Order: sequence, then structure tokens, then C-alpha cells
Amino acid sequence: MKIKHITEIAGALMLARWKQTLVAAIGVTFSIALFISLLGFMEGLNQLLDGMVLNRTPHVRLYNDILTSKVQPIDLAKEYKNYYNFISSVKPTNRRKEIYNAQAIIKKIKRDDRVLGVAPKITSQVFYNLGNIDLNGMINGTDPEQEAKLFAFNDYIIMGNSKDLETISNSIILGKGAADIMQAKIGDRIMVNSPQGEQFSLKVIGFFESGMAEMDKVQSFASLTTTRKLLGENSNYISDIQVKLKDMAIAPALALKFENFFKLNTEDIQTANAQFETGSGVRTIISYAVGITLLIVSGFGIYNILNMLIYEKMDTIAILKATGFAGADVNKIFISISLSIGFAGAFAGVLFGFLISLGIDAIPFEIPSMPTVTTFPIDYGIHYYSIAVIFALLTTYIAGWLPARKASKVDPVVIIRGK
Repeated sequence: MKIKHITEIAGALMLARWKQTLVAAIGVTFSIALFISLLGFMEGLNQLLDGMVLNRTPHVRLYNDILTSKVQPIDLAKEYKNYYNFISSVKPTNRRKEIYNAQAIIKKIKRDDRVLGVAPKITSQVFYNLGNIDLNGMINGTDPEQEAKLFAFNDYIIMGNSKDLETISNSIILGKGAADIMQAKIGDRIMVNSPQGEQFSLKVIGFFESGMAEMDKVQSFASLTTTRKLLGENSNYISDIQVKLKDMAIAPALALKFENFFKLNTEDIQTANAQFETGSGVRTIISYAVGITLLIVSGFGIYNILNMLIYEKMDTIAILKATGFAGADVNKIFISISLSIGFAGAFAGVLFGFLISLGIDAIPFEIPSMPTVTTFPIDYGIHYYSIAVIFALLTTYIAGWLPARKASKVDPVVIIRGK
């Protein structure tokens, strides 16, 4: 019965100051709505910006780097074993870019349960011939099927079809920037000079746009067969092995393991794109800080309203305690008021935040550098809603507990005597 009375009294006190109660609930509503929409938008933006690079970057890359020898001849001499040897102008070793026994390595990596897929690649510098001018470029020999499966290759092709690289001999997909400079169109033939000075005619079958203009001015894509022919290499030539993992977090450890086992140079995605992860982390921290600040501000509003309510209802509190209500009961009354505001504001805030997110998601956002994006990015992760509701209820509880603790200590004798 006491619970029923506590509920009725809490409802009566809220209705007595319904305007202030409504303002407090609206404050919680807007705080949660802005928290959800802000975090959803910022995380969507992070995914968009990082995806421009990370989608096209292998989690682990195996290759032969051009490095100087770690052991010099003088280090092998016994008479200089305990000396510090300083050698200047050390030249790189005569090491080929080709990965020896690449097919066996690929088969071995594919059998690892942590690996999602493997794609071979050949990279080489080329020159696009424009009459008397040679334009610097980079050709990427790829397996179109694996590139599309593992690295979303088709999402960045704005014209043409990646499968045509395998079916049309001596074909190329140009970066949009390079195509604009050469004024190339689908079906045109362009002249490409290999590093060895050989000149080849390649048919343009598509255009590629990554969203990074400087890269699109130089890079192009061809099949592995066409690239080998361009470089004059054998049918087993591969310069890079790209590995996609089921869990990107294990990339550094697995890259080190591959390097030691296969005796190749490796590069993990965290090392290659550390600046992107740092930028995403900073943006996320700022978003959480702003959202949590809004919730704390709404909590202060509830605290002030309950404080004023207690001050105005001192005589009511005294009468309640005089008629048998304990301090704990009075405490429950005001915490009930605070949590009621929190629950109402949380429910309305989640709904309103979802509607704001839908509105942002419907706003057109089309720029030439990102052909796959048509509207502003939004992430509808359920964890944003959960965090907002939990933090809002925690804030409103604390905001109600402090005034409730004050009300529970009211001495009815002092109040009634003063009246």
C-alpha cells in the first residue's frame, strides 16, 4: 500500500509543477536526441573517410622491399668482431621485387583459419605517352574477382566493368584524374611505356575513382596477364600478396609471423594507415564529449527543478513525515519524480534522435570524388541508443538523489512550528 501512496504523491507533485517538469523532460529528450544523431553522424563520417583508404588497403601486405643489407662484409671479419664499424653510402642489395614461389605462399596463407582471403598483385611504375610528354603513372596488375570480393573494387569503378580486364586482352581501367588529363574515353587506345622502355598499346575499358584526386591522377588497373606482358615477366611473376583477415586487430601480430616464416617484408594496416585511425579516434572522442556534456547539463536542470520543488513543498514534506512517512519514503518520492522525467525524456529522445538520423540520412550529398555516396553518412548502431539511455537515467537519478536526500532529512517539528 505504501508503494501506491508514494506513486500517487510523486504524481501529484509533478502535476503541481507540470510546466517545470515538462521543461526538464524536454531537456533530457533533446540531449539524448542530439547525442544519438551526433554520434551516428560522426561515426558514419568516420566509416566513410576511413573506408576510402581502408577498404582498398590489405590487412597484411607481403612484398620484397629494396633495403640495404643488415650485415656488411666487415662485420664478418673476425679481427673486427668487437669493433663498432661505421660505413657510409651503403647501397641496396641486388634484390628482385618478385616474390619467389608466390603460389605456394598464397596456398599456405589461405589455409590459415584467421585469413578471409588472399589476392595477388603486381605493381610497377609506368609512363603514359602523350605525344612528346610522358605522364608518370602506376599500374596495378590485379585479379579482378578477388579485388572485388576483398577490397570493394567495383564500388570505385564509375564506368566500365572490372571483369572485362580478364576477357579483353591488353585492356586497362584508368584513374579518373589520369583519364581527364589524357582526355581518354571508353574504347580509346593509349600508349604506355614500361620501365624497360618498351611501348604498349592498351584499350581503355573503364574509369576508377577512389576519392583521392592525387592517386587517381597516376594509378590504373590491368589484369595480371596484361601487366606481366607489359613488364616482360613470366607467368608466375607476382610482386605483392594482399591478405584480408577476419579480424583486423590481429594484423600487426600476424604480419610479424608471416615475415619471420616466409622471409619477406610485411606491412600491416595499422602501420600503413595510423593517421586515419588517429583522426577517427579524435573525432569520436569529441562527439562523445559533446553528447555527454548535453546530458549532464540536462541533469543540472532536473536538479534545480527538484531543489525548488522541495523548497516550495517543505510544509507538505513535514506533514508526510508527521503522518508516518519515513525519510526513506520521502527519498523514494523525489527519486521517483526524477526517474519518471528521465524515462519519459529517454523514450522521446530515442524516438526523436532516430527521426533526426533519418532526416540527415535523406539529405543529398553527392560529390564527384566519391561516386558511391549519395546522402550524408549515418551509423544506426544500437550501442549509441543504449549508451544515451543508460547515461540519461544515471544522470537523472543522481540529479534527483541529491535533493531527495535533503528532503528526507527535513525535521517536521521545525517546519510545522515555523508555520
